[in-house]
Amino acid sequence: MLPVDEPALTSELIRVRHDQVMTRLRAAAESAGRDPDAFRIVAVTKGFGTNVVRAAVAAGLTMLGENRVQEAADKVEAAPDAEWHMVGQLQSNKVRAALRLFGTIHSVDSVALLQRIDRIAHDDGHAPRVLLQVDMSGRAGRGGFPSDEFEGLASDRSGSLVSSLGSLVAARPIGLMTIAPLDPGNEARHFAHLRELRDRLRDASGMELRELSMGMTADADAAVREGATLVRVGTALFGPRPHGD
Repeated sequence: MLPVDEPALTSELIRVRHDQVMTRLRAAAESAGRDPDAFRIVAVTKGFGTNVVRAAVAAGLTMLGENRVQEAADKVEAAPDAEWHMVGQLQSNKVRAALRLFGTIHSVDSVALLQRIDRIAHDDGHAPRVLLQVDMSGRAGRGGFPSDEFEGLASDRSGSLVSSLGSLVAARPIGLMTIAPLDPGNEARHFAHLRELRDRLRDASGMELRELSMGMTADADAAVREGATLVRVGTALFGPRPHGD
């Protein structure tokens, strides 16, 4: 059942909403002196069915994101030509299945998971793009490397993280990802911190690490102003999810 006053989703409505979000975020980028063409939207389809996925593709959206491996299978089959991104937490026992579905994984939250992805990708003939997730909340149980721990890892040229990045044979590290904590008015501080950590890791590893996956519907403007290159947007495109987690 649709929420009250929420219109039926059509490809035209998704296209209009996408254009509105892009216009707003481009203006945010320009206001900060950033390139308005430097970011892309990952349209997150969590909670929606394959009909919405097909409507999104018909609207011209080509970069789609999903939170769960088990929810993604039918959607990837419905839109096999889309560029699919895994944006939710990835359990180690789901790595093989995830690699069959996603070309990009945003949520690598430990050295052990990074190494497992690389090993299975090599064995199965995949070359996934991966981002390291950093937890800015400071609260136990949230996904990602704790930010205070990552500070040291990112700067240590001979440490476990930089060494693991340098020894990858299949996975391709492309940047960092975060989900900003609920901190109204201070989102920019967290996004700027992620950018600084990326720069620190780039210097230590010698890798390009161009991507910063940060910002969702509620804080996308702040993320783009701080240099986001991948913005994960669901509600602004598709409206409230029709069912919960």
